[in-house]
Amino acid sequence: MTAVAFGEPLRISICHCLACQRRTGSVFGSQARFHHDNVVITGRSLQFIRIGDEGSQITFHFCPDCGSTVYWKIAGLDDYIAVSVGAFADSSFPAPTVSVYESRKHEWVNVPHQAEHLV
Repeated sequence: MTAVAFGEPLRISICHCLACQRRTGSVFGSQARFHHDNVVITGRSLQFIRIGDEGSQITFHFCPDCGSTVYWKIAGLDDYIAVSVGAFADSSFPAPTVSVYESRKHEWVNVPHQAEHLV
């Protein structure tokens, strides 16, 4: 499965919630949010649906071959699609502009100072 995005992301964020830590097997999840018209998805995916801390339904789409989360959609934000920053495999991808659930952030993780910091 592939996701090809066009244009600049509307938001680049990292999430330190425990669910994202478990989902990624890392210390946070990362996303680049685009308008859905700017992303083309090809190939098949499997889905995992969960309810976020604030009650929204999130549908994660992951590659059935390698298991990587490639993109997700949040109910109520139907015009947008979040693509995993890791799916771009680009070490020059811009830094996050938003960091959420920082109350659950690992102490040694350093978030860019200019990012919006949400507890």
